[in-house]
Amino acid sequence: SMASSKKVFEVFVSKIPWTIASKDMREYFGQFGQVKKCLLPFDKETGFHRGFCWIGYTSEEGLHNALQKDQHMLEGATLQVQRNRKVFAGQKTNKEVKES
Repeated sequence: SMASSKKVFEVFVSKIPWTIASKDMREYFGQFGQVKKCLLPFDKETGFHRGFCWIGYTSEEGLHNALQKDQHMLEGATLQVQRNRKVFAGQKTNKEVKES
């Protein structure tokens, strides 16, 4: 149905070290469920990503599994993972993140 396809099963991940690439994120978060989207915004000025990322799952199960895990460690770094409550809408979200 149309209604169910509008549901968003996303986590917002922050405190990502610059050594970690999009494919590492997709691989790591793929252990919890099928990843539909992995968005790791890059900063054109620095050439590095900005240290935060959106991971979207195809189902609520993936989201639930990712949120159940106590500590997310990747390459020795502890990632901060929370449920994404705002639907990502392009550049607007970047501005909101800076202001908070």
